[in-house]
Amino acid sequence: MSDRVCLAHYHEIGLKGKNRSTFENQLVTNLRRTLRDADLGEVRRISGHILVSAASGRVSEEMADAISRVPGVARVSLAYLCGLDQVEYCKAAVSALHEAGEFRSFKVHARRSATAYELHTLEINQLVGEVLCNEFPDKKVEMHDPDVVVYVLVVQGNVYVYASSQVGVGGLPVGTAGKVVTLLSSGFDSPVATWMVGRRGATCVPIHFSGRPMTADTSEWLCQDICRALRPSGVVGRMYVVPFGERQREISLAVPQSLRIITYRRVMLAVAERLAHIEGAKALVTGESLGQVASQTLDNIAAVNEVVSMPVLRPLIGSDKQEIMRRAQQIGTHELSSQSVEDCCTLFMPRRPETHARMEAVHAAWNSFDHDAMIDQLVETMEYVDFDQCPSYRPPKSIRAYHTELAPAFTRDNAD
Repeated sequence: MSDRVCLAHYHEIGLKGKNRSTFENQLVTNLRRTLRDADLGEVRRISGHILVSAASGRVSEEMADAISRVPGVARVSLAYLCGLDQVEYCKAAVSALHEAGEFRSFKVHARRSATAYELHTLEINQLVGEVLCNEFPDKKVEMHDPDVVVYVLVVQGNVYVYASSQVGVGGLPVGTAGKVVTLLSSGFDSPVATWMVGRRGATCVPIHFSGRPMTADTSEWLCQDICRALRPSGVVGRMYVVPFGERQREISLAVPQSLRIITYRRVMLAVAERLAHIEGAKALVTGESLGQVASQTLDNIAAVNEVVSMPVLRPLIGSDKQEIMRRAQQIGTHELSSQSVEDCCTLFMPRRPETHARMEAVHAAWNSFDHDAMIDQLVETMEYVDFDQCPSYRPPKSIRAYHTELAPAFTRDNAD
């Protein structure tokens, strides 16, 4: 019996020019990291695909599913790996079509990556098609829009045969678009926003603002679970935690009630920007959706944006809640985000938050307390936890090891 391998297909990477190999190599690295605990044989580039083999010779459906969740992979095909022997790959085509489920029509699509093989693609189509017609006499050959296509790829001295594929998440490999700092809560929106930016190739560094010591640390552990749920995509390498509860109390005593949320968010964004400079990140990411809550009107977004100078990306800005929740189910964070826990978002909330803030009032509230000292103090008390799931993440050399009990594998040596 022929070996079973996975062919990872990509789309956007194939449109790249002279730097295409950079994207392919990063995808190879990310797949190796994702599959390192599986029965992995090798991961390497072949013509137009990434080939994944198993040490046992047979890639499992679980491995194929894991591959489909890696950004950069458009489709995954479980293929038979054959030699150039015609009998062998025709037999594999019969097996592949048997596995395709219910169908009424099919066709064969052959492709060669080199012209050294003696048969032309039309001859391969005829050869394999004749065998399949004999094996499936009640099925119709349909050249346009068939139910099943049997692919026969002749690549580098081997023949790959498959008839079904699993849809991947697409996008670009994590690590090809630089680093971003994402504001992460335990709700639905920000984990989805983090995943969406990671799917575009960014390495994500989440920062979570906890209500501690005014609330329990439950939201911090839930956010860690969310980061682990994103492990197949490999978008997160480290999460920072900022105990924010006491500072929120100070703000609530200093600023008008209606402007509390805007002031909280200005402080959060300012701290995130400081972290971005430490990490070498080029942008901030939030899970805001236009008009979803009071702080997400255009006026309030502008009032919050004013406090930072780097770009703030909002990948969910045009999404509604149902779309966001469906995406959360797809990426595996929905169940975690469904849990109700106390965090900084539940602390000292105003009864009537401002929906259309005036900049004069925002500035007066901002200047009513020593915001610079508060931001400095919050940066100094940051904690973090590392996740061994993002091959493109590199810890910054400029930050000392805070609260090592949250990151037992981290030492100053491997930071520097």
